[in-house]
Amino acid sequence: MNYEEALEYIHGTYKFGSKLGLDNINNLLKKLDNPEKNLKVIHVAGTNGKGSVCSMLQSVLTTAGYKTGLYTSPYIQRFNERIRIGEEMIPDADLADLTAEVKVAVDAMLSEGLTHPTEFEVVTAIGFLYFERVKVDILVLEVGLGGRGDSTNVIDQPLTAVITPVDYDHMEFLGNTLAAIAGEKAGIIKTHCPVVVGQQEPEALEVIEEQAKALKAPLVRGIAEELVVHESSLHGQVFSAVLGGRRYDRINVSLPGLHQVDNCLIALMVLQVLEEKQLLFIPEEALRKGLATVHWMGRLEILQQDPLFILDGAHNLAGARTLAKSIQMLLPEQSVTFLTGMMVDKDVRGFLRIILPYVHRVVVTKPDNPRAMEPEKLGGMIVETFGQQMEKVVVEPNIEKAVEEALALTPEQGAVICAGSLYMLGSVRQWILEGRKA
Repeated sequence: MNYEEALEYIHGTYKFGSKLGLDNINNLLKKLDNPEKNLKVIHVAGTNGKGSVCSMLQSVLTTAGYKTGLYTSPYIQRFNERIRIGEEMIPDADLADLTAEVKVAVDAMLSEGLTHPTEFEVVTAIGFLYFERVKVDILVLEVGLGGRGDSTNVIDQPLTAVITPVDYDHMEFLGNTLAAIAGEKAGIIKTHCPVVVGQQEPEALEVIEEQAKALKAPLVRGIAEELVVHESSLHGQVFSAVLGGRRYDRINVSLPGLHQVDNCLIALMVLQVLEEKQLLFIPEEALRKGLATVHWMGRLEILQQDPLFILDGAHNLAGARTLAKSIQMLLPEQSVTFLTGMMVDKDVRGFLRIILPYVHRVVVTKPDNPRAMEPEKLGGMIVETFGQQMEKVVVEPNIEKAVEEALALTPEQGAVICAGSLYMLGSVRQWILEGRKA
């Protein structure tokens, strides 16, 4: 199997849907000699911010000299982004070889009459195999969907569980209340395993605390007792904090958006907990350098200047609120063009109501996904609800043409913000950074 055949096989399993539950992944991993049992894992769940927390942890741990695996989803531009050692993506040849190995295990399952694994289960198995083979010191493992029934939750005893803020998303799978969603996220908590929890609504926190108490899992909050933000700009944040009784002076985290201070506090508390358990040691220089150089693709990522072009992964209500605050704070005077495409299974009107008051014109396109909302329908919704306050609403289904349209409409000192679906960010990013130069 070569790289292209591996991707074709992996994406071909999309037709088996998305199913929560651990039976399938356990059957698959058993046929692969359970590589996950040889991994030391930091397991991260939550609705928003978990990718940023994972990237901060990976950056600091790598800078401190640990061979650090990072498993995330979905990818933005290239599939290999999902499985990394430090900043290095899994090599094409390794991905091909491991996919072929997993396919043999899947075929064995089918011969026994077992259910075909989903795409996420196949990818998770490939990831575990790779991280075990290259012998990572620590794996930072991001939950795909929910927690309790997510394929990553086969980890018996992580070093620590982490739950970033819980909000409404994927309600068709996780439930219609914050308490129900929090219950699914809290499913990653294991007996006696410490759990670090970020900012939460009271009803979500109550559920998480109950689960931790039931499993005798020590719960600590990744929330500062004292906090001063010295700088917040498109270049990142500088803050001082007292966290868990420890003082951090003028920490520089390179990710833009004030919300990244909250994410950084969660990451700092995770590292603090693991240091206190003597599971690792992070020199202060490595801590500072790791946070000051962290990069996370598609999270308020600046792709060009004049006009400014910013790519962001906001795709649900919590992400929309965070993005709206960032536009208010970081671009208060700019004329903003919003480039967007949405999935039909999201709260599209709710998302738009949060974002559109802070933009001047909209270009609508179609993400590369079967669940994408038709751009004509999305454009009509915007005109119907917000048309009077918009200078212009343009519908352009072709993503590359939509990018050019957004840039053409934006004044030189203005900004283009692209958000709404992760499934268009890769195409937009590639066109800005590579396609237009070709």
